[in-house]
Amino acid sequence: MTWILYVSALIAAIAFAVLVVYLVQTLKALRTTLNHMASTVNSLEQQMTGIARETERLLNNTNKLTEDIQEKSYALNTIFDQVKEVGHSLGTLNETFRKISSQVASGTERHSDQVEKVVEWSSALMRIWQKWKVKKKATEEYLDEKN
Repeated sequence: MTWILYVSALIAAIAFAVLVVYLVQTLKALRTTLNHMASTVNSLEQQMTGIARETERLLNNTNKLTEDIQEKSYALNTIFDQVKEVGHSLGTLNETFRKISSQVASGTERHSDQVEKVVEWSSALMRIWQKWKVKKKATEEYLDEKN
């Protein structure tokens, strides 16, 4: 019966040895996997650092671009305000011309001499304005040819 004990102990020792061998193999595979995982985490950390730097640079460029757009927007606002004022001035001038023309139309019978003078002055102003446009165009063409 003692031999059964020895055989049982031998079987238990062999089973334990097999268990240890498989446990060692499993631990080696786990170590290899953990090494790969550590290198992947290190690579990921380096990539995240690069991405963070690129993101920061992109945000800085975006902020600069936003500031530039705001400055240009303010400049355009002043231009639009000036154009609005010019439009208002032209509207006032147009209204004045309407009033003058209605006064001239109603007073043509009484003031035919004055009407003739207004027509003459208007014609003279139109000729001056046309000459000024011709000279301005010639000057611009001359300056363009020089450049």
